[in-house]
Amino acid sequence: MRRLTTWLVGGALLLTAGGAQAQTLDPQDPPLGLPPIPVPDDNPITKAKAELGEQLFKEERFSATGEIACASCHEPEKAFTDGRAIAEGIKGRIGTRHTPTVVNAVYYDTQFWDGRRASLETQSLDPLVNPVEHGFSSHESVLEVVRGDADYLEQFREVFGVGADGITMDHIAKAIATFERTQVSGNSPFDRYRYGGQTDAISESAKRGLQVFRNKGRCVDCHTIEQNHATFTDNEFHNLGVGWDRIGDDVFDLVANFRKMKAGDGEAGIDQTILTDDKVAELGRFAVTLDTQDVGRFKTPTLRNVAVTAPYMHDGSEKTLMEVVEFYDKGGNANPLLDGGIKELDLTEQEKQDLVNFMKTLTSPRFAENGGH
Repeated sequence: MRRLTTWLVGGALLLTAGGAQAQTLDPQDPPLGLPPIPVPDDNPITKAKAELGEQLFKEERFSATGEIACASCHEPEKAFTDGRAIAEGIKGRIGTRHTPTVVNAVYYDTQFWDGRRASLETQSLDPLVNPVEHGFSSHESVLEVVRGDADYLEQFREVFGVGADGITMDHIAKAIATFERTQVSGNSPFDRYRYGGQTDAISESAKRGLQVFRNKGRCVDCHTIEQNHATFTDNEFHNLGVGWDRIGDDVFDLVANFRKMKAGDGEAGIDQTILTDDKVAELGRFAVTLDTQDVGRFKTPTLRNVAVTAPYMHDGSEKTLMEVVEFYDKGGNANPLLDGGIKELDLTEQEKQDLVNFMKTLTSPRFAENGGH
């Protein structure tokens, strides 16, 4: 695995991935096409913290078998995904959802496909104690690894000013989140065309695809493009009908049983249930809000680097970008809670290909070697 390094120079972060050219990253001056990077007041980015977070992100001892790290599913050379339809954890255990990319996750208002965590910090804690991911029974096992490693102790002392007994999961979460917060990518061919004024940065087909994206295809309604930047997500949750066939006959019982479980256990065990019960996993945003209208709704993912992060959808059910376009063109998968904006598009074959070619222009130079534009 290629080492990803992160450091600060004159207040700006520099990132490299293997032999890729370093890019400058200043939270207030992000790569072309991106808005300022949100950084919480209680977790400012520093060189040492980002480097510590990178090591923790790649720490395989943070699993019950000593074989799984965050980077096992979020592989840097695969644009921080794993190429699988459904994520695989310790002992080959298969979860229920597709691994989303970490890249540009800093721009999400919530984390996970159902938005059940509000920040990168809180999100980083759940996989460690999920039986199908890292497999620890408690976070104490994570702390034991850190407290028993002399190199980590030195770094935690430098970054947080604490000794072995003072290290907490809050410190670990802040370090991992800081590293993840530095993983942003813009400056794609689309960005150079749309925001850099480089008219020849994308092909004529891609230009036509952009028009389809913004007009007939209505993709921009959810995958937003603003005047000065584009995150390609509205940070909302939508029912496209993906996965509905797995729960349609049982949806009323699933809703009632989940409400009872959450009333009894609260938030405890929700993360585990979602990743071990493939039907509960299809409840989507409902698992957070308990609002029936949210059944089957999932977060709009960014489309940046989408050409190198196949397969697609929360269940990895669409293998190619063309399959995704075909799915939307037919109006999704009909169900009683299908979003009102999901309708047949009646795209021509040329429009479909142009749309795919446009999406390929969203790949940043850092990941272009993986098969993007």
